[in-house]
Amino acid sequence: MRFLTPVPLLILLILGCDPAPPALAQEEVPARHGIAMHGTTKYGPDFTHFDYVNPDAPKGGTARMAAIGTFDSLNPFILKGTAAAGIGAIHDTLMANSGDEASSEYGLIAKSIEVPADRSWVIFNLHEEARFSDDSAITADDVIFSFDTLSHKGHPFYRAYYASVAEAEKLGPHRVRFSFKPGENRELPLILGQLPVLSKAYWTAADFEKTTLEPPVGSGPYTVAELDPGRSITYRRNPEYWARSLPVRRGTNNFDVIRYDYYRDNTVALEAFKAGEYDFRRENSSKNWATAYDFPAVEDGRVKVEEIPNDVPTGMQGFAFNIRRSMFMDRGVRWALAHAFDFEWSNKNLFYGAYERTKSYFSNSELASRGLPLGRELEILNRYRGLVPEEAFTQPYEPPSTKDRRLRDNLREALRLLEQAGWMVRNGQLMNLETGEPMEFEILLVSPDFERVALPFAKNLERLGIKANVRTVDTAQYQNRLDNFDFDMVVAGIGQSLSPGNEQRDFWGSESANTPGGRNLIGIVDPVVDELVELVIAAPDRESLVARTRALDRVLLWGHYVIPHWHIRHFRVAYWDKFDRPAITPEYDLAFDTWWVDPARTEP
Repeated sequence: MRFLTPVPLLILLILGCDPAPPALAQEEVPARHGIAMHGTTKYGPDFTHFDYVNPDAPKGGTARMAAIGTFDSLNPFILKGTAAAGIGAIHDTLMANSGDEASSEYGLIAKSIEVPADRSWVIFNLHEEARFSDDSAITADDVIFSFDTLSHKGHPFYRAYYASVAEAEKLGPHRVRFSFKPGENRELPLILGQLPVLSKAYWTAADFEKTTLEPPVGSGPYTVAELDPGRSITYRRNPEYWARSLPVRRGTNNFDVIRYDYYRDNTVALEAFKAGEYDFRRENSSKNWATAYDFPAVEDGRVKVEEIPNDVPTGMQGFAFNIRRSMFMDRGVRWALAHAFDFEWSNKNLFYGAYERTKSYFSNSELASRGLPLGRELEILNRYRGLVPEEAFTQPYEPPSTKDRRLRDNLREALRLLEQAGWMVRNGQLMNLETGEPMEFEILLVSPDFERVALPFAKNLERLGIKANVRTVDTAQYQNRLDNFDFDMVVAGIGQSLSPGNEQRDFWGSESANTPGGRNLIGIVDPVVDELVELVIAAPDRESLVARTRALDRVLLWGHYVIPHWHIRHFRVAYWDKFDRPAITPEYDLAFDTWWVDPARTEP
């Protein structure tokens, strides 16, 4: 759990069936220092720190960051409210992941883990010296309280997250066992390893289900030092943090102070960065990257601008349809509208040629489908012939392109497909021949930056007789509308890991489609997709995982649920020259928490 990532964004979802047989609960297994999703961990039991940290990094200094919008809560575990940026810094989990492995975890609050070969249960042995920020001991009671509270009172993600857990049992003051419901699911021990541990004493006296601006007792390396509600929040490194010398924490959390200032939008935030109002910036706009970093501080070296390569799966970003809307229920209609998005024009005129077109939900990884299905992937798909689009077997997926043809040709093809689906242009409007209703919908945005992409798309749709209204709203309204699926089309970003698993249920599962706050924004309710997701979750080895994920990917692509956008394969960062960082950057993480402030460098 990186401190820059809000806790809810790390959630993975689990659903399940009946309790595990009692006999399995009696098996004794040796304790281990870490666990991998498949195979073995990179780091052995005697490792002292991760390879990508400087174990002797100096502590001190301030890292000033930017956030967009506002916040009204310091409780990131519930649906209500907007949690403050960086709030994950005050909470620790049972285990910690490494940034240079596909999916491995090592002891944090838990000093060791016990897991049988079939992974039907897991035992966590806690560090006896583990402490909360108020210096009270972290015990098995706190772990079980955290599990129960998140399961019953937490964000809907959490309620599904732990649904495959049959029982949580206290085996001793510092020993907890979770038993799982039957079914092959190798990820469950790792998922429980991500359990944030809350203080039972504190939260028993507070109302967990309400937003709060009272700094809670935490278990992490930082505490809330100051806050100006909705405008800024400051965290201070806890000098008494009990885990600071653990192998998973050495060389990390080096800043004494981390401060987030909130800005109205990205344009204002960029100007504030140029003025030295904050120190570090991840740039997501190719236009800004190409044109906005030529100010004096860059030219004289006071601001560093870098592209840092990575192997992070880029997932899928695109215009996502809400197929709960009647006009988007037809797959052919969705495919037709995809012809109106001109990526090549956007990449040339808006993005300075910076991006590659995304053609997979698991892009930039071996999990992405490619070419035609072969081998084990084809065997899986053959089970569903007649239930999935035939193109999944006969055509490599390619989104509509103007690389070798004109946009006019794509729009002509779009009209042909729309006519097949029962739509016809009448008096300049695309009409449904059965209902007589025109096609009109809203593209909902949260950032004005995306208007330059959405507006040309809407203009192309207009040439088809479609009225697409582009609307940008504030962060709170946007999140509320997403939580309640109150939108026609949004720009969705669906991140992926190298070891997909239980979170796929939340992305694509039928149950998530009807759960407020769920991440199945599209509204997919498809038994085939549900089965493929379960196959991914149950993959016994890496080879099976790759084949099953590619099959899922191919079915999703040919469902035309999104109009794919683009991706890059490096981090774009700009920062005032006050930082230093380790010589090694992990393959799967920027790992800003391993950087440190060099006191000899010039402050902005």
